[in-house]
Amino acid sequence: MKRDILSVLDMKEDFEDLIGLSLKLKRSRYEEVSSAKNRVLAMIFEKPSTRTRVSFESAMRQIGGHSLYLNPNDMQLGRGETISDTAKVLSRMVDVIAYRAFEHTKMMELARNATIPVINALDDSEHPVQMLADFMTLYEKFGNLKGLNLTYVGDGNNVANSLLYASALTGVNIRVATPEGYEPKKEYVSKATELASRYGSSVEILNDPLKAAKGADAVYTDVWISMGEENQRQEKEKLFIKYQVNEKLMAQASDRAVFLHCLPAHRNLEVTPGVIDGVRSVVFDEAENRLHTEKALLVRLLSLQ
Repeated sequence: MKRDILSVLDMKEDFEDLIGLSLKLKRSRYEEVSSAKNRVLAMIFEKPSTRTRVSFESAMRQIGGHSLYLNPNDMQLGRGETISDTAKVLSRMVDVIAYRAFEHTKMMELARNATIPVINALDDSEHPVQMLADFMTLYEKFGNLKGLNLTYVGDGNNVANSLLYASALTGVNIRVATPEGYEPKKEYVSKATELASRYGSSVEILNDPLKAAKGADAVYTDVWISMGEENQRQEKEKLFIKYQVNEKLMAQASDRAVFLHCLPAHRNLEVTPGVIDGVRSVVFDEAENRLHTEKALLVRLLSLQ
């Protein structure tokens, strides 16, 4: 049975169960899984990566499978072959595809034409695999998710969109603080608010970062300039400096608050060295957990085939 993970909502029924499986696989790090034996993961990456590439390759190898890294410039896809043809060909040669794309529309087209599972390894709308690692890290630090208060400060980008969904599904109260005009997409806010009311949490969109951070159990930020937005660098850096996660902002959070960042980080821009390298930072636990959560996701998808 084919199952795609293109959005956090595609894990709506088993998001926390996947975290539980991730914790189990973390304890038995090098244990191979029968459903992965001799299976092949193809990774199509339009955007460069450290954590996503290494974690997926390592995850597939550790559970007993193999992986292929495919740069579109080295494929016929880079010479004009359609995404639909690429999906149909790969479906006959490999067992699962992880796609890191610039555009969500391309992600949807690949999944629509593939007969094997497709995992969204990041696009311009969401970053669902990052969410499993983020919320696994929160679970490890606090022992529960429901009722936690999470604050995201920065650009209302793909990570912010996915955080809204993941928070709503797990009963985490989320506040998002962005400059005016940079809020997350309205459809994500609306859907997250609907889900939050069902699961007993809240969603707030603010423009005041200090207000948003008050009493938070976790403070999260991301880069201000996403890949493909380099021409906006000067404008955004000037506007977003008020949204830097620094010691003053962290002082507004609760005494037990942790700091999260999906990495890579730019010190002295979205976060100060004192915060990201300080005792509250869990960014490297978070990065490691990409490995374990992706193992869990691969095991779950391959077991259905």
